[in-house]
Amino acid sequence: MTPSLTQKKWQRFVSIRRGFVSFVLLMVMIFFSLFAEVFVNSRALVVFHGGKLFFPTYGEMISGNRFGLAYDYETDYRALQARFRAEKAGDWVVMPLVPFNAYENDLKDGTYPPFPPSLGDRHFLGTDNVGRDILARLIYGFRTAMGFSVILLVLNYSIGISLGCAMGYFGGRFDLLVQRILEVWSNIPFLYVVIIVSSVMVPSFMILLCIMAFFGWIQMTWVMRTMTYREKEREYVLAARSLGASHARIIFKHIIPNTVSVIVTYAPFAISGGIVALTSLDYLGFGLPAPTPSWGELLQQGWTNMGAWWISASVVAALVITLMIVTFTGEGIREALDPKMHTTYE
Repeated sequence: MTPSLTQKKWQRFVSIRRGFVSFVLLMVMIFFSLFAEVFVNSRALVVFHGGKLFFPTYGEMISGNRFGLAYDYETDYRALQARFRAEKAGDWVVMPLVPFNAYENDLKDGTYPPFPPSLGDRHFLGTDNVGRDILARLIYGFRTAMGFSVILLVLNYSIGISLGCAMGYFGGRFDLLVQRILEVWSNIPFLYVVIIVSSVMVPSFMILLCIMAFFGWIQMTWVMRTMTYREKEREYVLAARSLGASHARIIFKHIIPNTVSVIVTYAPFAISGGIVALTSLDYLGFGLPAPTPSWGELLQQGWTNMGAWWISASVVAALVITLMIVTFTGEGIREALDPKMHTTYE
């Protein structure tokens, strides 16, 4: 049985070892970040008390009174676990691998943070300047940065591809008019806009996303304009026109599918650019408000406290690994989808 075109593309992608391994690692990282509460959390996974099972991780807050503790606020599950072990009454608590959340300050008597990495304290990458677990901040910060970059990519591509194809396909006065608008638009200083907005209001996730999407679609528009000018003169487009296909059908059913390799080529750089941009804004103090988990905020802490080498080392390593994996994954996808390429990476 002859494999379909989709199967051939998948087989080519699997054969590109560097890209496929990077893709698997990226999926694992995304999985861990999406379900970070199961692996990194101050809430217990399972509590067995009084013959009943409790699952606090994704449930409502459970007060200490429910487990026989003398307070009404949320249970300290690490202390509860130690108490159950000391009592040996058959009750037990299962905690995540890292029993700290990204906002919790773990302080010690007689000393001040940051604390170095410690297996005994379950701070595997140490703590930051205020005692928060760095591994927890990295994982939750990755979820924020990746989500930000993916949403930004969708917005930029939706605008850039549609407008760029329209410019290249229709040409004429419409193309000239949009070109002049893009030239003016691209000269607006992005960083100044962020600084002005940050001075007026606290920049939230959505505000930063809107500002970056306001400027981020321009490059893809130019690329798709050029590709559409080339593709619209090919025989398959002329044949579609002669058969009476509409402009929308020609653009979205013929031109865009035949430029997918170019689109995919730019995708990893767009995602990497989104991660770096958000990290840079957080580092400069114009990004997400505290105490949102942020790689840029951790970099700033590492810069101001060079003695705590584990802070800078952890963030730099996370950035380098993430950007490499995203780039290699995009390289493999581009190679697998490009009909003109038949080479295989070894």
